Amino acid sequence: MPSVLDLAPEAPVVPVVVIEDTADAVPLARALVAGGLPVIEVTLRTSGALDAIRAIAAEVPGAVVGAGTVLSAAGVADAVGAGARFLVSPGWTDGLLDAMRASEVPFLPGVSTASEVVALLERGVREMKFFPAEAAGGVPYLKSLAGPLPQARFCPTGGVSLASAPSYLALPNVGCVGGTWMLPADALAARDWARVETLAREAAGLRTVSPEAPGA
Repeated sequence: MPSVLDLAPEAPVVPVVVIEDTADAVPLARALVAGGLPVIEVTLRTSGALDAIRAIAAEVPGAVVGAGTVLSAAGVADAVGAGARFLVSPGWTDGLLDAMRASEVPFLPGVSTASEVVALLERGVREMKFFPAEAAGGVPYLKSLAGPLPQARFCPTGGVSLASAPSYLALPNVGCVGGTWMLPADALAARDWARVETLAREAAGLRTVSPEAPGA
């Protein structure tokens, strides 16, 4: 199974997208891809999220679209059926983990404590979402985990910004970061896709900051 953290190693930032209007899905995804961020996480927080995933998968060939906020086995099935190429959850249970593993697409179960990391390693899972990154300890916490748990790799998401992303990407146990800073509310409200593309290009450029980081 391919790795979520290595789906697009040249672009170590994953935009985390909440799509209220399905009509915005394709132009938004095209702007992100044009800006150099092809791996896009569409969260299952809105009624049109599955239709948005379906539209991006069908109409934006350069996009690698996945589903975020996956909370149940039914959500796994719905997301994969809509065309999601990877799955992300804010946390995990045994049932959810089994469903994600059975889906045969890459997945990132969420963790915020060392015990959760150890439990996933015990289940053979080495790639995880660290959420909520800033609130759960941020860069210092992940740096502390790298010593005793070097086999675990993370995608920190939650409060990550353009300013803090390079510090995360410089860590040996971080393969990518998830964020929303390239999707400001005013730009989305105005459907200013050119601005989204510009901000995406700026985020994509972070790969030059820490070339030694896994996935960068």
